Amino acid sequence: MLKEERQRYITDRLQREGKILGTDLVIQLKVSEDTIRRDLNELAEAGILQRVHGGALPRARSSSYEERLQDINSAKITIARAAANLIHDGQVIIMDSGTTVHEIANQIPLNRQATVITNSIPVAATLARHPNIEVQVLGGKLKKDAQAMIGVPVIEALKQIRADLCFLGICSLHPEIGISMPDMEEIYTKRTMIEQAAEVVAVSEASKLGTAAPYIVGPITSLTYLVTDTSTNEESLASYKQLGIQIIRADS
Repeated sequence: MLKEERQRYITDRLQREGKILGTDLVIQLKVSEDTIRRDLNELAEAGILQRVHGGALPRARSSSYEERLQDINSAKITIARAAANLIHDGQVIIMDSGTTVHEIANQIPLNRQATVITNSIPVAATLARHPNIEVQVLGGKLKKDAQAMIGVPVIEALKQIRADLCFLGICSLHPEIGISMPDMEEIYTKRTMIEQAAEVVAVSEASKLGTAAPYIVGPITSLTYLVTDTSTNEESLASYKQLGIQIIRADS
């Protein structure tokens, strides 16, 4: 089998099964461990998969904020609406960056009274038009492709806050790997948001579940709620439930 054929076989299996083990590939493809290791490394360098100990996992697609904004669909809106229902009057809320979190800001009822602290420029701009939400914007370095403020000033300001709820922008979630991101700069801000909130909400479509990225934010048990849509099958959610995470399946 040619290298291109092996790698196509690997990516097809990964898409079907959600993970692959190097030892299985050695047996199935009848090649050496070194050959499989090289194939996996090449596919990882191409951004097709995420290498983990013993094999590989799907890698979440990485794109700019503007590209992701064009991808707002009915599932994201449904998820955001269900997440916004977790907000109660009088709460202090941390809202991370990300297009789904931004959509939560759009879905907060106009009669809801709360304080929102955010590092997201789009979230702050949206909530500036909300009649009953007090908005506090965290200052720092602007990460342009995320439309978010990051860096030491953001982290230090977050450490002075004790929030009731945090809506976390998610790239990849895996029950064993945890919460992960493709960019190291953002993980420190997200870690601090988690630490400073009594409850943490992840909002995620099915495509982000079971995937991994290079940089770890924290264990999956950092989450209180996982809000997803009804297209996510029960089998893929079972391992999250076993870890004590409350699952909310948003139904349009």
